[in-house]
Amino acid sequence: MEITPKKLKHIAIAGNIGAGKTTLARSLADRFSWTVHYEDVANNPYLEDFYQDMQRWSFNLQIYFLNSRFKQILEIQRGETTVIQDRTIFEDAKIFAPNLHEMGLMTTRDYSNYNSLFETISSMFDPPDLLIYLKASIDTLVNQIQKRGREYEESIRTDYLRGLNTYYEEWIKTYDLGPLLVVEVDKFNFADRPEDLDEICATITKMLQEYGHADFGELA
Repeated sequence: MEITPKKLKHIAIAGNIGAGKTTLARSLADRFSWTVHYEDVANNPYLEDFYQDMQRWSFNLQIYFLNSRFKQILEIQRGETTVIQDRTIFEDAKIFAPNLHEMGLMTTRDYSNYNSLFETISSMFDPPDLLIYLKASIDTLVNQIQKRGREYEESIRTDYLRGLNTYYEEWIKTYDLGPLLVVEVDKFNFADRPEDLDEICATITKMLQEYGHADFGELA
C-alpha cells in the first residue's frame, strides 16, 4: 500500500531523571539537522526549592512544567522545522504528578486540579510523530545523575526515582498515540559509543520511513 509522505515536525524523548534525554536529543539533532527544544531547567524558578521541600513546591513545579511544555508544543505545531523535544508533556501528567500524589507530596485537591487542567490542554495538541523512551535501571540513573553533578539533584531520593520508573513502565505499556521506540539505556551507551548511536539512528530512520515521512524518503 502506498503511503502518502507527510512533514515530520515533532520527535519527543521521554525518560526518567538521568536517563540521557538531553544527550540523545543533542546527538540526534546533530545527526538529522533537527532543532532541539530543551526542558526549561535553568530558568525554572521552583526547581531548587522543590528538591529541598518537595511537599511545599510540588504543585508549583508541575504547573510550571505543564505550561512550559504546552508552549513548546504550540511552537512546534505552528513552526516549519523538525523539532526534537527533551521530555514530553505526557510525562508531567502521567508520571511526575501521580508519583508525587502517591508519595504524599501533592495533595489530592492539587492533584485533581492539575489533572483537570491537563485534560483541557491535551485536547488542543497532536501527539509527537515519534516517541523515544529511554528505559534505565535505578543504578544507571543514579550513576548518570552523579556524573553530571548538578547541585540541586544531589538530594534526589532513590525511592522517588523508583516510583517514577514504575509509572514510566505502566505508561509505556499503554501508550498508543503514535510510533514508539524503546531504547535500553543499560545496553546502549549512545553518549560514549558511536556504534550504539549509529544503531539508534538507523532504527529511527527505518521507523520514520515506514510511517511515510517525506524527510526520510519514500519506502523502497
